[in-house]
Amino acid sequence: MVIARTQTLVQLTPDLIEALDEYRERTGASSRSEVIREAIARLLAEDLEALIDRQIVEAYTRRPQEEIWGREAARLLVETEPWE
Repeated sequence: MVIARTQTLVQLTPDLIEALDEYRERTGASSRSEVIREAIARLLAEDLEALIDRQIVEAYTRRPQEEIWGREAARLLVETEPWE
């Protein structure tokens, strides 16, 4: 299956090119482009996860769980939530 791609010019410093080539060789990636695509995908996935985490925290801040479930249930739930 052929995936449509758009070519984008990115300017990198010589140090970044050297590090990129070393990483590519060490990991067996087929090209610089492959490494850059994977890095961008990881960055965007991490950013999306962080955004979702922030939205969850904001939602609980706007409407604390104790308003919904009662004080004791909210305390038990908060103790197990990783973002607190």
